[in-house]
Amino acid sequence: MATSGTYVTEVPLKGSADQYYKSWKSENHLFPDAIGQHIQHPTCMSLFTKPVTFKERREIDDANKTLTKRGLEGHPMEDLKVFDVVYQFIPKSEDSCVCKITMMWEKRNDDFPEPSGLMKFVKTMVVDIEGHVTKA
Repeated sequence: MATSGTYVTEVPLKGSADQYYKSWKSENHLFPDAIGQHIQHPTCMSLFTKPVTFKERREIDDANKTLTKRGLEGHPMEDLKVFDVVYQFIPKSEDSCVCKITMMWEKRNDDFPEPSGLMKFVKTMVVDIEGHVTKA
């Protein structure tokens, strides 16, 4: 059985949890304009300056302000059997929140490296989208 794991981090953000959840839930088609250095197209992102394709299935939980992205195909899925990223927007005050990012993964085999670089990429995207969300 190949190695699996979970990474968890929290990113403090300026703005309400509702603002962020709405952006990630229904305005993600604007992300290439807002953070084009990371996402060129809804299925193409730049990871360490190399274009990477990634297709996902999105699951939405309005009650908990949670968005789950399950990897289906693309470059990350060549090495990983499971790649799920959960974004939960947790209110801290009227004008601040935390994005709790949980990444669950399972490698296809132990020869592949752990996806810690993908977690760094996801965290950077959350931080960089802050300017777009707070302008809206």
